[in-house]
Amino acid sequence: MAMPAQPRRAAPLGRLLLLLLLLAAPAAHGYSFPQHYTMQYWTRRLEQEIDGVMRLFGGVQQLRGIYSDNRNLFEVKENVPKKLVEKVSGDIESLLAKKVRALKRLADAAEKFQKAHRWQDNIREEDIEYYDSKADTEYDDPEGEEIEREKSNSLKLEFTEDVNFKTKVNYSYAAVQIPTDIYKGSTVILNELNWTEALEDVFIENRKEDPSLLWQVFGSATGVTRYYPATPWRAPNKIDLYDVRRRPWYIQGASSPKDMVIIVDVSGSVSGLTLKLMKTSVCEMLDTLSDDDYVNVASFNEKAKPVSCFKHLVQANIRNKKVFKEDVQEMVAKGTTDYKAGFEYAFDQLQNSNITRANCNKMIMMFTDGGEDRVQDVFEKYNWPNKTVRVFTFSVGQHNYDVTPLQWMACANKGYYFEIPSIGAIRINTQEYLDVLGRPMVLAGNKAKQVQWTNVYQDALGLGLMVTGTLPVFNLTEDGGSNRKNQLILGVMGIDVALNDIKKLTPRYNLGANGYIFAIDLNGYVLLHPNLQPQIINFREPVTLDFLDAELEDENKEEIRRSMIDGSEGQRVIKTLIKSLDERYIDEVIRTYTWAPIKSTNYSLGLALPPYSTYYIRANLSDQILQVKYFEFLLPNSFESEGHVFIAPREYCKDLDLSDNNTEFLENFIALMEKVTPDSKQCDNFLLHNLILDTGITQQLVERVWKDQDLNTYSLLAVFAATDGGITRVFPNKAADDWEEDPEPFNASFYRRSLDNRGYIFKPPFRDPSYRGLELENNTIGILVSTAVELSIGGRTLKPAVVGVKLDLEAWAEKFKVLASNRTDQDQLRTRRCDPSTSCEMDCEANNKDLICVLIDDGGFLVLSNQEDHWYQVGKFFSEVDANLMSALYNNSFFARKESYNFQSVCAPEAQSNTGAAPRGVFVPTMADFLNLAWWTSAAAWSLFQQLLYSLTYSIWIQTEDVTADSMESRETSCIMKQTQYYFSTVNATYNAIIDCGNCSRLFHAQRLANTNLLFVVADKPMCSQCESTKLPQAEIRAPPRDPNQCELVDKPRYRKGPHICFDYDAAEDTSDCGRGASFKPSLSILLSLQLLLLYLTASRQPLFSASCL
Repeated sequence: MAMPAQPRRAAPLGRLLLLLLLLAAPAAHGYSFPQHYTMQYWTRRLEQEIDGVMRLFGGVQQLRGIYSDNRNLFEVKENVPKKLVEKVSGDIESLLAKKVRALKRLADAAEKFQKAHRWQDNIREEDIEYYDSKADTEYDDPEGEEIEREKSNSLKLEFTEDVNFKTKVNYSYAAVQIPTDIYKGSTVILNELNWTEALEDVFIENRKEDPSLLWQVFGSATGVTRYYPATPWRAPNKIDLYDVRRRPWYIQGASSPKDMVIIVDVSGSVSGLTLKLMKTSVCEMLDTLSDDDYVNVASFNEKAKPVSCFKHLVQANIRNKKVFKEDVQEMVAKGTTDYKAGFEYAFDQLQNSNITRANCNKMIMMFTDGGEDRVQDVFEKYNWPNKTVRVFTFSVGQHNYDVTPLQWMACANKGYYFEIPSIGAIRINTQEYLDVLGRPMVLAGNKAKQVQWTNVYQDALGLGLMVTGTLPVFNLTEDGGSNRKNQLILGVMGIDVALNDIKKLTPRYNLGANGYIFAIDLNGYVLLHPNLQPQIINFREPVTLDFLDAELEDENKEEIRRSMIDGSEGQRVIKTLIKSLDERYIDEVIRTYTWAPIKSTNYSLGLALPPYSTYYIRANLSDQILQVKYFEFLLPNSFESEGHVFIAPREYCKDLDLSDNNTEFLENFIALMEKVTPDSKQCDNFLLHNLILDTGITQQLVERVWKDQDLNTYSLLAVFAATDGGITRVFPNKAADDWEEDPEPFNASFYRRSLDNRGYIFKPPFRDPSYRGLELENNTIGILVSTAVELSIGGRTLKPAVVGVKLDLEAWAEKFKVLASNRTDQDQLRTRRCDPSTSCEMDCEANNKDLICVLIDDGGFLVLSNQEDHWYQVGKFFSEVDANLMSALYNNSFFARKESYNFQSVCAPEAQSNTGAAPRGVFVPTMADFLNLAWWTSAAAWSLFQQLLYSLTYSIWIQTEDVTADSMESRETSCIMKQTQYYFSTVNATYNAIIDCGNCSRLFHAQRLANTNLLFVVADKPMCSQCESTKLPQAEIRAPPRDPNQCELVDKPRYRKGPHICFDYDAAEDTSDCGRGASFKPSLSILLSLQLLLLYLTASRQPLFSASCL
């Protein structure tokens, strides 16, 4: 998302008159500010010097001649966008179709196996053979001690390293994962393990048919996960909180989209632990929602009000849920309970048809500590007789209230009643409502057997970004004696597809450095995009980057996104803004967008192509003698005479070992080429032939241009050429020691920007605001100047290479002063000097103590200066150097500004506020509770007993730090970063102005240098501090809380479409099972032991549980 630039003030008439007077009048010391014609003269000299050096050393014309001379060695091929999109979408469709066939086989087999299974009441754990994936997992205590593992009857398996899964696996077995808070010896779990064992044969058969299959997974409604192939569970260093039922793919496959209103009782009786339990429960409830769902949260006592700024249902995306979670913590208990106020608010929310929403399942979730009112009149008014809204009620905390009214509300409105007596009951009871929502799906039968493809998310077993195809699995048995169809969902079957496997189907190098394939889903989230690069692994949340956040948003892209979501085909040529690869610059470019749907999926594929990438070179080196000749110029022994060669680390051959060290990669490449030929079947002939061709072409540039020139004469540190084929040649060889650009030209900012901009592109070294510089004598600083080589072959235009030079900063700073001076070639240094008796103009050389002269690039970064104390600041944003002058340039419209947000950033964790949170721990009963027999027979005691069992199992109570989704210690957190870039606006190329500060006013003149990305600025040196200005923001910063403003954004939601099917009603649904209280009655001896242990923990001040859910 991008924000518009702030408006600037126009200069008043009085300032303009003052400017004219100051320009014309000589100062008391005898010299005046340079006149307009003088600036024009200096500008021409600078332009001519730059152009002369680039023509002499860049070799653009000579390289064109070399390509022409080698015309018989390559073909010019055309990228036809519509054909490319059609082919890639078809390939992706075929890939996913193979996974769908395997998925359907699994789902059908699971239903058949479960139907044939005979329930066993007396089943024992030792009767079941399975591989417990957590049996081999080492849990490390934060204090460094290994935690004793739970005893297990798990199979003992051997594992072998597998390149596809990037871990050790066993293809003969599946693995089982059971959540920590589920007793794996229970009858339900053992029966589940018994019948799902038969799935292993189907898993194995699927893999035989399609060896490229990755994880095949069955997630059961009981919480059991059976996945294939078997591999040990990833070892966390804290308690493992993974539960398949809370995974994005399971939630999406287990129910249709939801419109949910959560209402929370905050009357005075809800205090202390009960309120904390409610806050945590709401957070956990929000985590069961996906981007296909809509939600709002309200609190109520005598009146109801939303807990956040959202006044209506909003999409349950990550950012909106974060707002809810933060605001829920601010709820305060006071007043009296009025259920009517809460329910009327909820029904009004659900009846609002003027907003975007799911329009499928509608439900109200009420959290309360209890009450007497059944609010039947509200239900009669809003929900009966059709009962289109389900009501779920949650009795929270320890109390002696009659829960019958809460049970009645749920049962009378097709919902369910749950009890949450303590923290241990939250996770399970805030997700079991999905079983109720699954009833219409089960009753719909095959109509509901729709394969859904998920959002992108992080694989819990380490395969990176992926999508999952899901199918619900239904219970086909009939209820005993009634011959009534079962309405329970058994679980969700899933088959994973790694994004890398989809990317392999997309063209890359023939599209050029700035062309790319992308794909989006019905929410507008990207499935494929070069800017999809999440910086942190978060297993609980899907990776949701909107297309309009992956690129700089504009009206054209909004329309393209809408058309893609609608499943339409289209093509459009647009002028748009893009960020540079290093995110420092903005370029206005032309792009052709072409798109079409990927059939049988909810994805749409697009292609963005620059005009110069319509054609590309395909080398045809059939002459093996020539292959050998060119290949020899890749050998390091040629570097001293021909310049150093960096080769792009591409997958030229299957057996090529990649390396981040380019020297090592080159050695690996040479070693492999000694064994295979460029025409080998195991190699990518297109990549290899183009690489070898470009090696020869750039070597000819060395022979024809670079070897005959003395770089020192023109103060050049290096000359270079980079090509689409993956070659970067730097001359002389010693200059490679200081070469810091990416060896992959497609990943080098100078390369990509040179293609998109005409003329010479200057790129100073990056310097952040805190950089203070080193001694220049010991550290030569270079400035890159590059330009694209444009070829025209038979009327077809393409840009296969970029050439350039690296300027010596110190020497060119001196040259800059001379070129921007009144000295002619015959003049000697400082022979022309102004004094009080004469009147002449200042210049950048003789008057550098009074006059600031700088070259600033199109991003606002300092490139050259006549001030020696500026040299170490070259590469800094100019506002860090002279905030007053940069503000004047911005206010006078030399620069425009673009603000945007990076939603994929990673930050150090912020200090957490204690607002609304309690110390971490479980509820510790008071002495009154201890003496109250009713408490001893309640569910609370059993819940606490469960928690203690879990904690003792791992010899750890949950620690003070937040437990991350994968149970690994959180050192960094995902965050939103605000970015600001500057770029040249479309004002006139020259401008005179005054910075009006009273007695400290400054004159300045700014002039664009033709055929470059430079702005030449001359200004009075500030004489006092009155003109100091606030620095313009440019450095990336962590976005302040609520920035971007979600409260405003939800009122203008982006276009999206939900799933095209909805299962929220079936006349045959049996709603008689609508909730119950706890029935477990633990023995007195267990409870006495429990209380003693609780008292011990309290006395020893063990860390306690927090209500905070962030």
